[in-house]
Amino acid sequence: MRQGALSPYEGALRQAADLDLVAADGQVLPLAIQRYLAAADSVDHTVLELCEPPVLDVGCGPGRIVHALAAAGLPALGVDIADVAVALTQQRGAPALIRSVFERLPGEGRWPTVLVLDGNVGIGGDVAGLLERLAGLMAPGGAVIVEASSLDPAVDDVLEVRFQTADGPIGAGFPWAVVGSAAVIRHAHSAGLVPVDQWSAGGRVFLRLTRDTEIR
Repeated sequence: MRQGALSPYEGALRQAADLDLVAADGQVLPLAIQRYLAAADSVDHTVLELCEPPVLDVGCGPGRIVHALAAAGLPALGVDIADVAVALTQQRGAPALIRSVFERLPGEGRWPTVLVLDGNVGIGGDVAGLLERLAGLMAPGGAVIVEASSLDPAVDDVLEVRFQTADGPIGAGFPWAVVGSAAVIRHAHSAGLVPVDQWSAGGRVFLRLTRDTEIR
């Protein structure tokens, strides 16, 4: 992500302030800052119930998922590039690292569950590349659980976005992808992954993916 682009997000986490993403064409993608800062909710628990530990949470934000897993006695690690997000996760008593998913991570190829929730499948605007990377982090027989966009199953857009407050756009732009469930499945195939579960809860959409070779 470009230098300085994360500053508005980190400020919103510190202040529990509303924040959106806005694309160059004016499309607004709301961020659920209050939900990220709260405890894991009933929708999150539909994901947690499918997690085989240990769990890697990619783009963990302020750590509600890692904290919920730890509270249940399940080993988990969060990774995020935002210093404030990692600090908030650690303040909850959950482990987290300031690290990009594309950097070297602990336990590569040995994670039974890898999570990418809250729209983070859009990281970098390269969904297929991200899913390929996540597949490389999974243990044999493991799974990636992805949250897809609820806008439209077919949506598959790469956008140039900025953060936006009530006062307007702020900070540097960066690429971001918005993908519905059908698009996630298409990109997953190119990464050697196939869906084994798909469900909706609370207006959110999730898929559980595993390696194609492991279900034949």
